[in-house]
Amino acid sequence: MNDWETVIGLEIHAQLLTKTKLFCGCPITFGETPNSKVCPICLGMPGTLPVLNENASTLALKAAAALHCTINEKSVFARKNYFYPDLPKGYQISQYDKPLAQNGSVEILIAGKPKTIGITRVHMEEDAGKLIHDGASDFSQVDFNRSCVPLIEIVSEPEISSPEEASEYLKMLRLILIYNGVCDGNMELGNLRCDANISVRKFGEKKLGVKTELKNMNSFNFIGRALEYEIKRHIDILSSGGRIVQETLFWDQKANKTISMRSKEEAHDYRYFEEPDLLPLKLDPDIIVKTKNDPNLIYSETINKRLKDLIEIKKIPHSKASTIVNSPNLSQIFENSLKLYSKNPQRTATFITDILPMAKESKAPNEEIPLFISSIVESEDGQTISLNMGKDLLIEAVTTGKDPKTIINSKGLKQISSSNEIDGIIAKVLLDFGSQVQEYKSGREQLFNFLLGQLMKETKGKVNPKAATERLKEKLKG
Repeated sequence: MNDWETVIGLEIHAQLLTKTKLFCGCPITFGETPNSKVCPICLGMPGTLPVLNENASTLALKAAAALHCTINEKSVFARKNYFYPDLPKGYQISQYDKPLAQNGSVEILIAGKPKTIGITRVHMEEDAGKLIHDGASDFSQVDFNRSCVPLIEIVSEPEISSPEEASEYLKMLRLILIYNGVCDGNMELGNLRCDANISVRKFGEKKLGVKTELKNMNSFNFIGRALEYEIKRHIDILSSGGRIVQETLFWDQKANKTISMRSKEEAHDYRYFEEPDLLPLKLDPDIIVKTKNDPNLIYSETINKRLKDLIEIKKIPHSKASTIVNSPNLSQIFENSLKLYSKNPQRTATFITDILPMAKESKAPNEEIPLFISSIVESEDGQTISLNMGKDLLIEAVTTGKDPKTIINSKGLKQISSSNEIDGIIAKVLLDFGSQVQEYKSGREQLFNFLLGQLMKETKGKVNPKAATERLKEKLKG
């Protein structure tokens, strides 16, 4: 295995966040009755003409800018010809030799060190329909609701050298698209899908080996397992004197192996030619400059810097920092919480990563959650409430939508921190448990925890633990 070098290139298909399809006005929704969101255009009826969705091109342009691509002022749509039951026209409208953008890059972190993966091209295309196999019959059904849904295809250079790098690349690409509002990144719904081209060669060789393609992988787990299996299969075949057949495969998760679908097509097999029913897409140079200079664009370098800052500057553990950065929603909650109260980012991170997920149902608007978290962390730091109360308080606040301070006042949860008040409660505990006090003073020091527990019980956990411990020790010395 150590004599071989792996070469991987990924093709990512991302569904653009538009309300309507790429070339018609049909709405894009999920879970609708099959073939209920279609029209003559997306069904490929003769005589219909496509019209480009302007918002789709705007989002595609934004994605290309966030990937450091060179954006072409003129790009051309082409017909990609092939026959498959889910392709109603018998061809797919895509882009080929004149794509929207090319020559970009993505920075990933491997063992904490940056590595740059090149982007060959970014182009726009329409999605196909969906074949439905119910398993109860010997035929399949076709749902064309997805037909003509707008996609961008992002093609990497063959610069990925391991399944780990492939997974990190896909994760980073997904985050870039989500952070920039281009795609929701939902892999379970098929809104982000991955094809991988894999080959191996002896270390030191310049020529690429024969490649195979893995199609339509939609989970990080499957991608890692499928790549590992396929790499090992290549090496085993070549090591035994065999040869790799160029083919397209899919990952059978039940059998835990790759299965051949068909021989791998080359570009000439699709008989590309320019789409005669669509004019070339011409972009105003000023729009390109404005998009590329947008200060709100989020790049891979931006995301990696955020992770580094959380770990090194805010001293947040790596696992919590990764959870925050890997979720644009949690990242926004974290940043907004710190704008309101910034003195304890570590505790804020704990609330967001560990406690917030416990509130499975939420009646609180998303914009109010940072208010709740910052209020509770500040109350803990000010010793208004205990650390134990903070957890339950946040869950109740999020699930009911009530302000934490309102809950504190209505339930009398305010922590007891006054020395005089604590001393009064201690006096009662020492009187009620006089025999244990005498045993403690006689040398049974383990009884201190018992007496402290009675103190906490007397106050229903509302006494400040640190203050209670210190005052109890002083009183027992007297």
